[in-house]
Amino acid sequence: MAAYHAQLEFPIVRLLLCDDAPQFQCLTDDLALCWVHDGRHYKKLEPIIALHRRKVTRFLKRYWAFYDKLVAYRARASPAARRRLSAAFDRVFATVTGYQALDERIAKTRSKKAALLLVLEHPEIPLHNNASELGARRRVRKRDVSFGPRTVAGRRAWDTFMTIAATAQKLGVSFYHYILDRVSEARQMPNLADLIDQRAKDHNLGASWDAA
Repeated sequence: MAAYHAQLEFPIVRLLLCDDAPQFQCLTDDLALCWVHDGRHYKKLEPIIALHRRKVTRFLKRYWAFYDKLVAYRARASPAARRRLSAAFDRVFATVTGYQALDERIAKTRSKKAALLLVLEHPEIPLHNNASELGARRRVRKRDVSFGPRTVAGRRAWDTFMTIAATAQKLGVSFYHYILDRVSEARQMPNLADLIDQRAKDHNLGASWDAA
C-alpha cells in the first residue's frame, strides 16, 4: 500500500466504490460503499417468528425506497436535496424494530453513513459495483473451466485479452474488428483509452471534484 502511494508512474485513484472488506481501507482518498452489498446482509436474516419476518419485510421496503431516492438524486442533484436525503438517512436508520438481529444490522448500516452517502457529494458515481463484480467473475469462470494458465505469459495473455474484450463490449466496439485492426496494423479504429476518456466526458465524470 505504501509503494502504491509512493509511485509516480500512475495517478492515485481518488475514489473506490467497493464492499466493506478491510483490505480496501486507506487505498484511496475516498471510499464509497456499495448499497447492493449492504442490502445483502439484510437478506441473510432468516427469522423463524412470523412477526420478525414481517419486520424485516417492512424495513426492507423503506431501505429500497430510500435507495430509489438516491437514484433520482443522481439525475437531479442539488444542495437542498443533499440535506434532505442526509436527514432522511438518519430517520430511516434510526429505526428500532424490537427484532435484535435486524436492529443490529440497521445500526451497522447507520455507522457507515459517510461512505454510503458519498454519492451526495459526488452524484456522478454509481450506487453499486455490480458491473465490476460481474467483470471479475468472467476471469474466475475461465480459470475454473481451464484450471488456470500454465505459464506467466499465458496468465498475462488471459488478463490482456479478457480485459480488452470486456472493455470493448462496454464501449460498444467489436472485439473482433478491434483486434483485426491492431494485428493488421491498419490503425483505423480509435484506441480504447481514447474512447474511455470520451465516455467519461460525456457522463461528466469527475465534475464534482473539479467544482471543489
